[in-house]
Amino acid sequence: MTYIFSLLAIGLVLLVATLGSGWIARLPLSSALVYLIVGVLLGPYGIGLVQMRPEALMVQRLMEFVVIVSVFGCGLKMNRALKPSAWQSPIRLLGLLMPFSIVAIALSTHWLLGLNWGAAILLGAILAPTDPVLASEVQLAHVEDADELRFGLTSEGGLNDSLAFPFVYFGLFALKDSQWENWFVTWALVDFIWAIAAGIVMGIGVAKAVVWLDHRIQRRQPADDLMEDIVALSTILLTYSLTELVNGYGFLAVFIAGVVVQRNYYCDPNKRLAQLKFTEQMEKLLEVAAMIILGSLLLVDPILRYAPEGLLTAALLILLIRPLGALLSLCGSGMPLPTRGLFGWFGIRGVGSLYYLTYALGKGLSGDTAERLSWITYIVVVTSIIVHGVSASPLMEWYEHDFKSDPPLETDPIARLEDR
Repeated sequence: MTYIFSLLAIGLVLLVATLGSGWIARLPLSSALVYLIVGVLLGPYGIGLVQMRPEALMVQRLMEFVVIVSVFGCGLKMNRALKPSAWQSPIRLLGLLMPFSIVAIALSTHWLLGLNWGAAILLGAILAPTDPVLASEVQLAHVEDADELRFGLTSEGGLNDSLAFPFVYFGLFALKDSQWENWFVTWALVDFIWAIAAGIVMGIGVAKAVVWLDHRIQRRQPADDLMEDIVALSTILLTYSLTELVNGYGFLAVFIAGVVVQRNYYCDPNKRLAQLKFTEQMEKLLEVAAMIILGSLLLVDPILRYAPEGLLTAALLILLIRPLGALLSLCGSGMPLPTRGLFGWFGIRGVGSLYYLTYALGKGLSGDTAERLSWITYIVVVTSIIVHGVSASPLMEWYEHDFKSDPPLETDPIARLEDR
């Protein structure tokens, strides 16, 4: 009967999420916050239909699949020429802001919360990535949106969920062995250089192979329109699995595959838009599932026990570390101060952090440290969903009214030609 009632609950939630999407979109709240509340109501403190364990492999796999679909969608939205001058925002955010965030979180939690260095670095790597799943309100609205803020946040969300992985491994190694000289060279060569390089090469190679095969077959016998959209899903799965088989970072490969696909399908905008729409529909469905599971995981007793540490970490991250890091990283970019301030504010934490947490749990993180890091992460993610879910719509309306009409900071002739 529990299984039947679970199916009933899932059906009702999907019905509300689809038919009520118009009303949900008009609320002054993010859809993620609405679904999180639904998850709480379906969890132990509601009607009790959803019961999940934080260490359950299913939770890890679900979060993993949500992220790879989302980062592929981010790649499909990338509409800039592949030149460093056109990617200044993500280069600064990834090259400067993300390491700054990891180090700042590690230092603050080590000194203020008393975490050992391994646990502090691991927590920094878990919480540093911004989320590509829950940030739809601040991402590129369509494939021809040239806004710098939305482009920067979209590309950052798509890439830093990939590039935080080496630091997750670093934290896990440091947690198991405090003598860094025993494993640092292996980490640098395998988990940093090789895994990133393999992700880049596999993302390009697999995507190009799928596109080439698609073009060859379509010329001989066109596929059904409905089935053709599923090429996007096959590209995601093939890229991710093949990259993981060679010990590369699958998240990075999938994002790059999205960029490669959108550039190769540029001469066929209908196919590109169809794949993007299909990916966004999958992402929205998976977002509902992820938020419901997160809501069902929340328990009063551990939240109260770890609330001081979790809220302190959330306050430092949201109000100090991210804004300060963004201002420093974007210094000299020529962006108006309010735009840089919004870059600092919209550091939304969500599914990516939950995935890294469950990944660490699956790699042997256990005991009091595991419980402590888990609940700090849950509290930070929920706080981010609430704070950013309430503020995203009014702040973006203010930004679009007062700043988005400004001319681009840097023109790119190739990008302009492609946009036409």
